[in-house]
Amino acid sequence: NIMNRQRILIVEDDKETLELTAEFLQAKNYLVDTATNGVECIKKFKESKYDMIILDIKMPNLDGHTTCKMIRNTSNIPIIFLTALSDESDQIKGFELGCDDYITKPFSFNLLLKRSHNENKNTSLNFEDISLDLNTYTLKVKDTVVELTLKEFNILKELIEKYPQVITRETLLDSIWGYDYYGDSR
Repeated sequence: NIMNRQRILIVEDDKETLELTAEFLQAKNYLVDTATNGVECIKKFKESKYDMIILDIKMPNLDGHTTCKMIRNTSNIPIIFLTALSDESDQIKGFELGCDDYITKPFSFNLLLKRSHNENKNTSLNFEDISLDLNTYTLKVKDTVVELTLKEFNILKELIEKYPQVITRETLLDSIWGYDYYGDSR
């Protein structure tokens, strides 16, 4: 049903990445529009209604940060930055400008989808005294709210979903970090 399909605008100046991302999302039944720079992105954003924007940072004319800032003036549509920079200061700048998430290139498409898939159903996951709210990413133990980072939340979610199966560290890294994680797995 075309009415319920989510529309995503992908903004990326690298033709190959753009095509790959578009094909992948179309295969997952999203309606996809593309733009190759910030100027084109703003124009399309004003003309159509999108559910999400995937935005490259390093672009000619109008970079992703500036584009995001302009869109944030009028809308709080989910924006995910796509960047070849795994540079933290860049990510912090992005969050300050109001992006919702970050994916570094080369990225895992499944990770992209996990992040873009916001369920509107009020879903919660319960296990003994623990309740995870999958919309707000909050954890309650009995009736007390416990602060968790997104990674911690996802680890707990994975453990509960797979219970009573034993989950290896590798499996966790793979499902939560989502790409070949280099670094100390502890």
